[in-house]
Amino acid sequence: MAAALPDELWRQILEIGVQKSSLTYKDLCCASISCSRLHRLSNDESIWSCVLASDFPVLKQQQSQNPNLSAPSSAKSLYRISFEKERDRKMAAHRRAVLRKESQVFERRRRLKEIENRLCQESEKLRAAAMELSYLHKVRQASVALNVWQPQAVRGRQKQVVEQCSVPVESQFNSLEMEIKLCKQQIAGLKKTHRDEQLRLEATERELQSMKYHPLQECNNAGGEGSRSIPKRKKLMKSIAFPQLQRETSREDHT
Repeated sequence: MAAALPDELWRQILEIGVQKSSLTYKDLCCASISCSRLHRLSNDESIWSCVLASDFPVLKQQQSQNPNLSAPSSAKSLYRISFEKERDRKMAAHRRAVLRKESQVFERRRRLKEIENRLCQESEKLRAAAMELSYLHKVRQASVALNVWQPQAVRGRQKQVVEQCSVPVESQFNSLEMEIKLCKQQIAGLKKTHRDEQLRLEATERELQSMKYHPLQECNNAGGEGSRSIPKRKKLMKSIAFPQLQRETSREDHT
């Protein structure tokens, strides 16, 4: 049935398919390798002119405005050159996007490191303030105990503890409590910021991974792993069969 159709009808079918955007350059390339007749018809100049006007309208418009503009001999050659330029442009844009995303990942990791350093500093300040507050508690207890009768040795130690604290206990006690409160607030805020930044980093890394993903590379890697595992299996089979070969050779030696 298809062989009975004339070439003109087949050419019109291909032209209509290209004009309606139902046939792309990939479809034409697939049709050209199906049989010699479609190979001849799919290389027609008018069909590739339609494809060129559909995919690269700006180039077709420039050609029509400047007829003296140097161009390849055929529309198919011009389409190939334009397609390669567009592919290189998209690949360069994709590389720039990947580099921008990698810089974002690096910047987020740097921010996380800064937040972690600030958390360590605030934790150290909180620990030092807590130790000093604990010491002031002991000084306060010692000053209260001085008003109660105690043995001379115990009273002397408590008096020494009170005299070592040159600043008034109450004023220092209030400032330390305020400092501990501020440190706790700073640590809570830094922890929240750290969690949010960690989530943003993970999202950016997933986006970068999806941008770098290429299914053909995955297939090549899987194929390479499979090809590397074949010699291992052969070596394993030889090592398993080796004792049996040893027994057979020992039997031949005995006979």
